[in-house]
Amino acid sequence: MEDLKTVEIFTDGACSGNPGPGGWGAILRYGEHELEISGGEKQTTNNRMELTALISALKRLKEKCNIIIFTDSKYISDAFNNGWIWNWIKKGWKKADKSPVLNVELWQELLNLLAEHKYEIIWVKGHAGHPENERCDKLATEQSAKYSENK
Repeated sequence: MEDLKTVEIFTDGACSGNPGPGGWGAILRYGEHELEISGGEKQTTNNRMELTALISALKRLKEKCNIIIFTDSKYISDAFNNGWIWNWIKKGWKKADKSPVLNVELWQELLNLLAEHKYEIIWVKGHAGHPENERCDKLATEQSAKYSENK
């Protein structure tokens, strides 16, 4: 049995308009150590920012870990916890209604990054006082505002 470090990852995405200027924020926590990261894009969607937050956090990991991911994104949590993503892959990146899955390149990058780790994804209610989710939301909205100003 592997003795893996357990890392908690908290993420959030924000978008002013959808599409519009967007931002993302993430917190990585290992024991007493925390790292906050954030970024954004001038023209994006909320779902792209949610995915980018998680991808960006995973890229910071330097070794195989046991990861507990906390997200307020039903898009991400349901895709994994309800098994949608595995069906999308089986169906050539098509949803149940046969329409194409959006953001395929981000989903594929996310899957490649997650493949190196053991993980679980926990959905948290957004804007409900979850301390780390609130911090990630603040990081994301600050980035979104930054990109809004640079129109």
